[in-house]
Amino acid sequence: MSSTPERGAKRKVTTHRLLQLKEEGSRITALTAYDYLMAQRLDQAGVDVILVGDSVGTVVQGRASTVTVSMDTMVYHAAIVSRAARRALVVGDLPFMSYQVNSDDALRNAGRMVQEGGVEAVKLEGGETVAPTVRRIVDAGIPVMGHLGLTPQSIHKFGTYQVRATEPEEAEELRRGARALQEAGAFAIVVEKVPADLAAAVTKELTIPVIGIGAGPGCDGQILVSHDMLGIYTRFRPRFVRRYAELGDAMGQAFEAYCADVRSGEFPNDDESY
Repeated sequence: MSSTPERGAKRKVTTHRLLQLKEEGSRITALTAYDYLMAQRLDQAGVDVILVGDSVGTVVQGRASTVTVSMDTMVYHAAIVSRAARRALVVGDLPFMSYQVNSDDALRNAGRMVQEGGVEAVKLEGGETVAPTVRRIVDAGIPVMGHLGLTPQSIHKFGTYQVRATEPEEAEELRRGARALQEAGAFAIVVEKVPADLAAAVTKELTIPVIGIGAGPGCDGQILVSHDMLGIYTRFRPRFVRRYAELGDAMGQAFEAYCADVRSGEFPNDDESY
């Protein structure tokens, strides 16, 4: 007997459905994907949201940060992922400098993600300062997910990946930003690497879903980078990442075994030949 996700694999996840899940008190699941096969597996497993993240820069391209990821790169990976997803809501990151210059650029690039990348929503980082841009994109008919707390595109400003909003002033700034994003029409917000009590308070204050990453259990849902939780990306291991598999080790062992079998002449055998 095949297992079926409790929520039902055939029910399409939409931005409206995410709001219903928050109202029902049902937790939202989200993971990242950058290629067809990973997206297909996530979709079949019943993941609610698949994020085509600019984390592609670090876990796929081997870059030191996400700030060098281009718009063309994001559209390329979004198109691949979108072809695989049937149930999940596909959200695409707008990369660094694709929305910060002006709202015209932001709208144009958000449109590219939808038209060329096939995503159903876009995500961008920032609070009060980007709220007018969010409103512009939403008014054009493109759903927007916000991102507050540790915002990786601002790593050169922060200078560190440490926990954000630990001081009262920054915590209040985050709360104002969350309210501004909601008022601007964002359908959900990712809150990254902030104190759990702050994330829980923001979650209660907002009517839209709050999805946490390193923000404790009080959010409406959780997101992780798939390569992190599968143990494939091992350059560093944040405290908030739970490893659900150690595929990096398993892959290494498989590759080594293959090399040994080829060199010894054990592969291919008669059954594997024509």
